[in-house]
Amino acid sequence: MKDLIKYIAQALVDNTEAVEVSEVVGEQTSVIELRVAKEDLGKVIGKQGRTAKAMRTILSAASTKLRKRAVLEIIE
Repeated sequence: MKDLIKYIAQALVDNTEAVEVSEVVGEQTSVIELRVAKEDLGKVIGKQGRTAKAMRTILSAASTKLRKRAVLEIIE
């Protein structure tokens, strides 16, 4: 799931080298933290948060298939 978020984020931003994804794994829940360059933050969040919501929906569908719960946090 970490690779999925990294792939999507790199497709959206201009500065692909600045994309960092880390994962904190728990028993049932994984927290995936996404960091991008400050100038690309708006591209990842999207208008009214639509892009971020879409990424969370895709992540939720992928994690349901693995019978886990995943949460995406976009860090400034």
